[in-house]
This record gives sequence, C-alpha cells and structure tokens, in this order.
Amino acid sequence: MRKILVIGSGKSTSYLIKYLLDKSNEESLHIIVGDINIQNARKLIGDHENANAITLDVFDKTSRQNAIENADIVVSMLPARYHLEVAKDCVAYGKNMVTASYVSDDMQKLNKIVTDKGLVFMNEIGVDPGIDHMSAIKVIDSIRDKGGKLILFESFTGGLVAPESDNNLWNYKFTWNPRNVVVAGQGSAAKFLQEDAYKYIPYNRLFRRTEFLEIDGFGRFEAYANRDSLKYQSVYGLENIKTLYRGTIRRVGFSRAWNMFVQLGLTDDSYTIDDSENMSYRDFVNAFLPYSPTDSVELKFRHALKIDQDDIVWDKLEELDIFSKTKMVELKKATPAQILQKILMDSWTLQEEDKDMIVMYHKFGYELDGKPYQIDSTMVTIGEDQTYTAMAKTVGLPVAIATLAILNEKITTPGVQIPISKEVYEPILNELEDFGIQFTEKEVPYLGYNPLNI
Repeated sequence: MRKILVIGSGKSTSYLIKYLLDKSNEESLHIIVGDINIQNARKLIGDHENANAITLDVFDKTSRQNAIENADIVVSMLPARYHLEVAKDCVAYGKNMVTASYVSDDMQKLNKIVTDKGLVFMNEIGVDPGIDHMSAIKVIDSIRDKGGKLILFESFTGGLVAPESDNNLWNYKFTWNPRNVVVAGQGSAAKFLQEDAYKYIPYNRLFRRTEFLEIDGFGRFEAYANRDSLKYQSVYGLENIKTLYRGTIRRVGFSRAWNMFVQLGLTDDSYTIDDSENMSYRDFVNAFLPYSPTDSVELKFRHALKIDQDDIVWDKLEELDIFSKTKMVELKKATPAQILQKILMDSWTLQEEDKDMIVMYHKFGYELDGKPYQIDSTMVTIGEDQTYTAMAKTVGLPVAIATLAILNEKITTPGVQIPISKEVYEPILNELEDFGIQFTEKEVPYLGYNPLNI
C-alpha cells in the first residue's frame, strides 16, 4: 500500500483525513498521522484498518526523518514556521510535499533543487490561500481565452459563524486562530490599486474604510482591506489591471465596533501590562482612559470614543462584559492584545452545537470588444459540527485532493508552487463541487470600483 504521512492533526485536518481514509481501499492507501499529541490523531482515524497514529515531534530529527523516509508523500499541516525542516527532509529523501500555508522565502529558495529532483511541493492549497487562487484563476483564464482584458479584480474571504448559530450582537465568533483576529491589519498599511492609483490605508483607519457585499440568500456583508492586495499581481498576470483589492469579510457593523478597540489601543501587541494578572476586565479598560475622581469607566469610555448611549456599538461593548469588576485577566505580563483576546474568547468561542461558515466573493471586471463587463462569483460553505467545520472542509479537502492527484501522477509539474495552473485547479475545483463547495457566477453591470459612478 502507498503510504501518506500527515504531520499534524489539528482542527483543519478532520476532512483531510476522512477523505483519504474513504479513498484508502480503492486507491490502496495507508494513512500515517503523526502528531506530538497522539490522542487527537487516534481520535480522527478511529479504528480504521488502513491508518495508524504515531508520536511525531517535528523537533526530533530522528523520528521526523524516519517517518518521512518511510512515506510516499508528505502532508504538513503544522504551523507554517515548522514546514521548512519537513521540506528539507522531503528534498533529501525525494518525497513530494503538500501544505496549505503561504510560500515563505525560505521555502521558495528550495525551488531549484525541488525542480531539479522532479518533486512537486504544492503550497497554498487550503481555502485562503487555496480555493481563492483556484476559483479566481479559473474565471481569469476563461476571460482571457475569449479575448477579454482584465481591468478589475476584487477578492474577499471570511470565516464567520453560520446564520443558525449567529446569536450575538457582533454577528461573529472565532472560527480559527483568535490571535490572528485580534492583531489583524497590524504591521504596515493596507496597499491596493484603485482605478490605476496606488492606495494605502494605515492601521488606524483600516476598519473605517470598508466595502459592502451582497450574497443571495445570506444578506449583506462588509470587508476591510488585506495588508497587501498586490502580492499576487504578477503571479496572476494582472500587471496592467486598474483595480486590485483583496479583503476580509465580516457582517455589517463589525468593523465600526472593532475600531473602538483599535482607537483605544487594546489591540496593541508590542508591550506588556504591569500587574496584568491581578487586573479585572474593568481595570484593564480603565488603564487606557484618563483619570477622573467622579466619572465612571463607562462614561469615560463613551466620552473618549464619542459613543452615544443609544448607539448599537455601546450595546456590543457591554455584551462582552469588558466593564466587569469580577472577571479577572489572570495573565502575567500580558500584552493588551493578549488580554483583549481572553476577554473576547469568553463570548466568541464556538459552543458545542454551533456551526461555522466560510464566505468567498470575487469580482471580475473586464473589457471585450470595447465594452465593459463584470462577473461576480460567490461561495458559501457551512460546517456540520465542531469537528467537521466549514474551515476544516475548505482547508482540508483541497489538500487531500491535491495529495492524491500528485500521488497518482495527475499533477506532475515539478517545483515549489501554488495552485494556479489548469493541471491543478480544474480537477480539484470539479471534485470540490461533489462536496458542496461550489461557486455561483453571475454577470452584472460593470460600474467600476465605485458602484455610485454610473
């Protein structure tokens, strides 16, 4: 039997492992799941005859190399920073490799030796990045095939709570790494193209300049700009495009409320708070407000951020219990961002019966025979439960399908790569439709970047 080594058995691996197990008899596969936490690996494989779990510490060179040498292909579902050692071993032992993570500079440096050895190192084959690449390039290629010229491309993705589990005023719960939500947008200004002009949004303005999106059957959403929308401009062949914008989707109203945390400084991760372990949530908030011998923390907060008492934003803040005198931070030498994350996890952690939702939205503007056109493409996927989530489905299934395609030599082009060739995206997108992950495309009037510019 052909051996597939899956390193890591975290939240995104449930569908990945299930897919491979379901295919194991007809494809003659044996699935080896390696993790430092072997209990989680055992839970996902159950008592399947074509799988086994092993204890694998990625920092233990001997066990890592033995596992990789013994495999026919390697899937790394570790955090991105740990992929490189796995990749080097795959080069040494001549093994193909698949990850859902962004291609790092160090990974890219392996491209020549990977190509020379005829190996396939497929990266960015999850949801974002992954399904976003494949679904976008499919439409871009179809426009080019009929002679069209791309003039606008906007792409948005969001991990949200499903409508049936949407029961808080923020219309949001953590469906992935909470830390990434709290520190989103920090580091540098968001950069994008708008009607042939470079545009920048600094962090302090990021959540007040949003796009609005409408998805049939699911209502209205908003999106704030990703840090670098131009990252894939040359990769997608969009050097001459007029508008290029990538963003993150939330429900309408989230960004305006989140901006209150930004303005007050609660999302800062660059320094630690003294005596943070002994603070109440109220003490934490008050630490960022001016002293007053008479005014309450609530009054100072509203005054500092100019929030009217009948503003829905105020209700959202109170819902989080951030003014509690009894709830304690209990984190030693914590940054403001770490404390805010703990506060939010009290309210935004998915409950056992909750379901998550992945939303993706692409806009393609193009010219053909001198006339402008636009195609809008949308995808919504809802999870089943807390093991088989929409996030795990949209991350894990593309990884699994690509892994089997590489193993069966249906994907053969060597090198460190992402899924933007027809050899890769066509069969994977087709198979994803069998699992309910499909895009709805419709032609709409082209109005440029500004829909009011009629």
